[in-house]
Amino acid sequence: MSAPDPGRIRLFLGGDVMTGRGIDQVLPHPGDPRIHEPWVSSALTYVELAEQANGPIPKPVDFDYIWGDALHDLEQAAPDLRIVNLETAVTRRGRPWPGKGIHYRMNPANAPCLSAAAIDCCVLANNHVLDWGRAGLLDTLESLRLLNIGSPGAGADAERASAPAVFDLGARGRVLVFSLGHPDSGVPPDWAAAPGRSGVDLLPDWSAAEVRQLAGRVRALKRPGDLVLVSLHWGGNWGYDVAAVHRAFAHALVDEAGVDLVHGHSSHHPRGIEVYGGRLILYGCGDLINDYEGIGGHEAFRGDLSLLYLAELSAGSGRLLGLEMVPMQMRRFRLNLATPADARWLSGVLDRESRRFGAAVEPEQDGQLRLRLVF
Repeated sequence: MSAPDPGRIRLFLGGDVMTGRGIDQVLPHPGDPRIHEPWVSSALTYVELAEQANGPIPKPVDFDYIWGDALHDLEQAAPDLRIVNLETAVTRRGRPWPGKGIHYRMNPANAPCLSAAAIDCCVLANNHVLDWGRAGLLDTLESLRLLNIGSPGAGADAERASAPAVFDLGARGRVLVFSLGHPDSGVPPDWAAAPGRSGVDLLPDWSAAEVRQLAGRVRALKRPGDLVLVSLHWGGNWGYDVAAVHRAFAHALVDEAGVDLVHGHSSHHPRGIEVYGGRLILYGCGDLINDYEGIGGHEAFRGDLSLLYLAELSAGSGRLLGLEMVPMQMRRFRLNLATPADARWLSGVLDRESRRFGAAVEPEQDGQLRLRLVF
């Protein structure tokens, strides 16, 4: 493990982490397995599907089991901050949100699975954090507070939902993490936090007015030397196209709001990457942890493959100094290093999709992928 570089800030950025449903059932303290889906009534069905696809899961597993090989790579990278999108309510309470077909939740007693990977920040402005209602949201916030994990993007009212998580890195300044969701990712409009009402920090549209509003929030809090990360839950689950409004919004965040990194997620597979004005834009990090093994459909996108994004930024300026990615594969509810063939496949897809934005992705001899600029 290397010592911190005073001129650099290292970030681990992960996509969607879903530790409910089937995964909750194999952890040390499984919650009530009853679920309310059109075709499935028990979360144990998802455990059975995964075992049918890839073999037995040694349940109950330890809290660190689901992270598998990723733990070694994260230890070697020694990031200053570890940030993921938590797409799971952490609660025993609440009722399934009406009209929603899928409801994820994890028993709070299993929340240490997040600490097992030393996660510092779980962004919450997504389309599953209120699956079990506002009571479930409050339990989620409390569980993360007890673990000392930042939880921007949701709160007991609009003021708290819109507040960033702030991480002090001493002489290298602070990192401010904002989390916002948009209805085009499936976030119900009723989930928007309001004065006196809990919910998520929801963007109503992609307008210039919203950019100005967010820019004002950033200016009110940002100090000289601070870095600002905006985490966005946007867009659909499948496909590589990046919506023009998403790209324009991301550029405006850099140009007008002084944002140093855009952390996009919602897609079930990685999407293209851009470096704009020296700032990293991840349009879709893909799923990192889920219980989807054995579920058919969309095989062409290889949703079983995921990435650990390891970004280095210049302390103070926020400019991207480098991005490495570690290919992973989810098998038996555990992250495993991807095979060389799968890593090459993922590298080729990301290279194809990122070149339209002026970036290239290349495989390294150690199995990692590296981003470089092509113009």
